[in-house]
Amino acid sequence: MKVIGIKFKDGGKIYYFAPKNNETYEEGMEVVVETSKSTEFAVVAFPPKDVPDAEVVQPLKPVVRIATNKDREQVKKNAERKPGAMKIAEEKIRKHNLDMKLIDCEFTFDGTKVIFYFAADGRVDFRELVKDLASVFHIRIELRQVGIRDETRILGGIAPCGRECCCAGALPEFKKVSIKMAKVQGLSLNPGKISGLCGRLMCCLSYENEYYSEIYKKMPKLGSEATTPEGKGTVVSENMLKQTVRVKIENKDGSLVYKDFPLDKIVFKGGKKEEPDDKADKDLKNLLD
Repeated sequence: MKVIGIKFKDGGKIYYFAPKNNETYEEGMEVVVETSKSTEFAVVAFPPKDVPDAEVVQPLKPVVRIATNKDREQVKKNAERKPGAMKIAEEKIRKHNLDMKLIDCEFTFDGTKVIFYFAADGRVDFRELVKDLASVFHIRIELRQVGIRDETRILGGIAPCGRECCCAGALPEFKKVSIKMAKVQGLSLNPGKISGLCGRLMCCLSYENEYYSEIYKKMPKLGSEATTPEGKGTVVSENMLKQTVRVKIENKDGSLVYKDFPLDKIVFKGGKKEEPDDKADKDLKNLLD
């Protein structure tokens, strides 16, 4: 089945749509598509290509048209309405004394609905707030509660690595991240070192976890006896990226030598490293979703 890849936000998830047979699409091209709720302005993530039917969620919605200048003007008008809408919503939240944090808002492409995103520790009864907002905007109102990770995705920011947060710029959808991943990769279990701006475990822990998990199984235990090309010694450290092991060797005169050897050049006793658990102390539990 021929599909076209569409995304609604930078770094967002890519969705399949049905392309028009008489139109040519290129990556980055702006288009208007039909969704289950309305028409939306979007960007082409990849041009038409064939994919297995099993990968397509039916019914496949169509691309309505390649975006026109009028469509772009509509998007611009919607963006200009946002600051005023945020200000009004914040005033109404204070008026109703609701324990919620307004994060963002967006108008649908056709301007018939505005969605307000907020964060809160628990459930919030915002029925009166919705009525109040509807009387001001005279369009459909939707309030959508989001979690701490989604809040960071919406607001964005600079991560500890110095780059834009993955969730805001390059992560289509969140993947499960665990304390075990940090342990396997030999990272410090200091909460400040393995948490992102959201205060949860960094998403990037999952990126190379498959590689680290495979190499971890081949590594010797620290302190185990190892036979190297230069004699027997004790394993004192390891480098999973280089796949090397540092061994302490005692010479005949009693002096000690520390040398690095490729993993495949040593034979060790005492078994391979045991798979780490996913247990976390009180501070680390606060990093979990």
